[in-house]
Amino acid sequence: MDAQNLSQRLTTVAKFVPQGARVADIGSDHGYLPAALALQGQIEYAVAGEVVRGPYENAVSEIKKLALAKIIQARLADGLAAIKDSDHINTITIAGMGGALITQILDAHPEKLAGVTRLILQPNVGEARLREWLMNHQFQIMAERMVAEDGHIYEVIVAEPSTVPFRYSKYELTFGPFLLEQHSPVFTKKWQDELQRQEGVLQQVKQASKPPVAKIKQQEEYISLIKEVLN
Repeated sequence: MDAQNLSQRLTTVAKFVPQGARVADIGSDHGYLPAALALQGQIEYAVAGEVVRGPYENAVSEIKKLALAKIIQARLADGLAAIKDSDHINTITIAGMGGALITQILDAHPEKLAGVTRLILQPNVGEARLREWLMNHQFQIMAERMVAEDGHIYEVIVAEPSTVPFRYSKYELTFGPFLLEQHSPVFTKKWQDELQRQEGVLQQVKQASKPPVAKIKQQEEYISLIKEVLN
């Protein structure tokens, strides 16, 4: 993968970046996503934020190699601390990490979200927790996609600030309001696999010398929820 050949996962993230956006890509790794967006003429400006020096230096090298230094700034910083007021960022992309970590990143610098009109998030796990954070912080989900690639299934969640009160049901938080509607073959595959995995976990828990009643009840409720959606 490189800036000219993004993975399907990052291509899906890129599709939701508005034309002419000013983007902060947090956890940018090699900076491939902002570089691809710049090469396509899709963005006005980007910050490639990276907390680890190695990936940060890779991003610096990539930006220099592609002669994109006037459009993209690579910054070594923790999460949203990479964003400066003078950047006038309106779109944030965070891809390829857990939902819990994404919520920590968003929580750490709420002031950096003030002018942001779109979040494009791709959690590897913990999607329900991330949706709950979005709901509790008045970011309404506008679109969702599922992508199957290299034996993994990824979810892309697009959210925008809302002034209108809204709530998501337990179903919507767990499975995604738009993904529930789409009910694609990839969605079915993900939740069939998850059902099988959770049933295995339940059997293991039940075989414990002192089976935890609360844990078993929680597990059974989750399994029941998955079965309802699949049926």
